[in-house]
Amino acid sequence: MTLSIEPLIYGLIFVAVIVIVEGLYLTVFGRSISLNARVNRRLALLEKGNRREEVLEQLRKEMSQHIRSRRLPLYSILADRAQKANIAFSPLQLVMVMVVLSALAFVGLTIGTGAAAPLRLLISVVMGVGGVFVWVNGKAKKRLEMIEEQLPDAVELMVRSLRVGHPFSSAIGIVAREIPDPLGSEMGMISDEAAYGRDMGEALKSMAERIDLQDLRFLAVAVTIQQTSGGNLAEILHGLSQVIRSRFRLFRRVKAITAEAKWSGGFLSMFPVLALVGINMLQPDYYDKVMDTPVFIPAALVVAAFLITNIFVMKALVNIKV
Repeated sequence: MTLSIEPLIYGLIFVAVIVIVEGLYLTVFGRSISLNARVNRRLALLEKGNRREEVLEQLRKEMSQHIRSRRLPLYSILADRAQKANIAFSPLQLVMVMVVLSALAFVGLTIGTGAAAPLRLLISVVMGVGGVFVWVNGKAKKRLEMIEEQLPDAVELMVRSLRVGHPFSSAIGIVAREIPDPLGSEMGMISDEAAYGRDMGEALKSMAERIDLQDLRFLAVAVTIQQTSGGNLAEILHGLSQVIRSRFRLFRRVKAITAEAKWSGGFLSMFPVLALVGINMLQPDYYDKVMDTPVFIPAALVVAAFLITNIFVMKALVNIKV
């Protein structure tokens, strides 16, 4: 029995692609770009001596550049997730990263495998583009989860600031200084925009639409209504913070309850693929006797179609909306 290590090489090259993207990202933009930095990125840029308007312009450019690129062919698939992840790479730079990583994957496949050149080229392109997409999607998911977790504390901090007599603009500024990224830089940008004359409710609404988070829409609506009709903003935000925290607690509870079903669905979706990889590694000649039969290719296509359908069906079964 001959053990083939080519599937393992493919997996290692794909993981290396993702690691290279992250390393390149931190190298170009610094440690402050990571979501677990102790000081939010806006304050880090200000500490470097950059002027307030320069930092605001840089952050606004980074936060809106992917929205404007949704019309580009193929890139529109990635633009929405890149926007929510607030990827500082420009669309052109992200495409160039895909090209470079595809080239590196091709070199790795050439050195480590004996596949034909057209197959290596196809797999390397899939790895370069797919690796960047997986990385961006992971960044977006982590960033949205962190904003959801930070928002109740941020709103309660606004409430305490308002109750001691600070205006709402100052309360936003305090949140921008005290809350780490990703929400800290977002609130800091709103504070800077308000200082330069933009309406606070409009800035909050724009942020909510850009991030596409329902709790942020609640905050923007609450502030806008208070501006137009009056009322005790501290009490309004206090009630809103309780609603947001209750929603967050409910979502976490549902996530915990459905975790087993999601893992089961993921396992059932990936098990046939893992079994196929294991068979090819343990016994590479397992299908040699039937590969030349006329029904092999149609049967393989049917099985592939069923596997793809199974992934979507299992995902729909465990995707519980609250």
